[in-house]
Amino acid sequence: MAHAPGVTPALVFIGFMGAGKSTAAREAAGALGVPAHDSDRLLEERFGTSIERYFERHGEAAFRAEEERLVVELLAGADGGVIALGGGALGSAKVRDALRPHTAVLIEVTPETAWARASDRGRPLARDRATFLRLYAERQAVYDDAADAVLPDASAAVVRAALPALRTLPPDTRLLWATAASGDYPVLVGAGAWPRLQGRAFVMSDRHVHELYGERLVAIGDADVTSFVFEPGEHRKSLDTAERAWTALIDAGFTRADTVVGLGGGVVGDLAGFVAGTYQRGMGVVHVPTSVVAQVDSAYGGKTGVDIPNGKNYVGVYHQPRSVHADPEVLASLPRDQLASGYAEVVKTALIAGGRLWDRVASGAPIDGDMVLACARLKLSVVAADERDGGRRQVLNLGHTIGHALEAHTNYALPHGEAVGLGLLAALRLSGRDDLRDQVRDLLAAYDLRTVYEGADPEAVVSLTRRDKKRLSGEVPFVLCAAPGDVTPGHRVEPAALDAAVREVIRA
Repeated sequence: MAHAPGVTPALVFIGFMGAGKSTAAREAAGALGVPAHDSDRLLEERFGTSIERYFERHGEAAFRAEEERLVVELLAGADGGVIALGGGALGSAKVRDALRPHTAVLIEVTPETAWARASDRGRPLARDRATFLRLYAERQAVYDDAADAVLPDASAAVVRAALPALRTLPPDTRLLWATAASGDYPVLVGAGAWPRLQGRAFVMSDRHVHELYGERLVAIGDADVTSFVFEPGEHRKSLDTAERAWTALIDAGFTRADTVVGLGGGVVGDLAGFVAGTYQRGMGVVHVPTSVVAQVDSAYGGKTGVDIPNGKNYVGVYHQPRSVHADPEVLASLPRDQLASGYAEVVKTALIAGGRLWDRVASGAPIDGDMVLACARLKLSVVAADERDGGRRQVLNLGHTIGHALEAHTNYALPHGEAVGLGLLAALRLSGRDDLRDQVRDLLAAYDLRTVYEGADPEAVVSLTRRDKKRLSGEVPFVLCAAPGDVTPGHRVEPAALDAAVREVIRA
């Protein structure tokens, strides 16, 4: 989205057929008190007949030429307002160029839902299921590249809740709308993503991050800010630090109506979320993630917690944030080892997602804004389906059962990302995917991440996996990977196989 001088960007809903773009446009237009323009309906008015009949008489090429002409005119003349485009409109380069000054809002839809809706309505391109699914896959990259914002569906609740964020989206910033059973919130990714703090804010940060970005954060808004700064390190994510934060909140007179802001990496985010979720039984939290781990994973989904000697994140609550603001440009300030440590979470996420994200990561592409956005989008889709780890969300623990055990065994001297990387290698061995394991090993090694950890006790690590917080009965369920995009939880692993997989990456 690039704002044209003197032109108010229109909200333009895009996506595959059956996504509900027209419904979303009507809902947004109704809330804003403006008309909704629907390119398909306007085409039918121009044709004097239905799109289906025009297709039959003149063919797709003629239809696309007329569609391109109308949509380019519509976008060129738009100054604010709301527009819904047909599913194939973005196949035109001229349309994509005309769309750039506006805010393109992608409405997500699964291929199964799209087929059910489109085939039931007799759409001309929805008569053969296999062809339809190929078209769906082909168009996703076009939609993703054009989208300034992504909504999970076209429901009235989602559209109306997201509308304020859509109307004020800064240039060079993209929006993901997060949904969960306990609350929805905007995720902003880009150079303009920094929040404008208002009211009273309790900013939690470690010393290193606060020195780099504390003044910048405070200067953007006009909030009354109290800063709580602590030394960096996993061992600071403790009940002792949380108690000191609670005491500081009380001493400064903060209430549930105020906001905690987590400025930092995964440790800061987990701790800030935990403090906010427990102080006076819950106050709002805003996350400003500054590490790779936080931007691609831990800032989203509402999991919070602190470590105790017996295990990582053993004490915590689910507490969804009010918003998340991720500026990928801050990753340039990270030391090489911290950038590398976060890369293991990128690889994990890509294995879960499969498809385009896995192809990018497997090619050795660098971590950038597009990759942060894609990882966050995968995480949010999983959380939307299962907020509290009852099923699908457990796939996000790929590599973490052994990784967390290794962290605890080393008293958190081993960075989280390195531990997850080793856990991924063990999980892929347990999955019987030796070829994929070799590929992941090479990806991790390219970032100078260890693929074997020397100096630990494999038996102790195996023993610590039995304390994993995901255990609901006598056995710990493992997350395994049959292929990129085919990751499933709840697997029973034979003790001998677990021991062998651990000994391959951890040696005394």
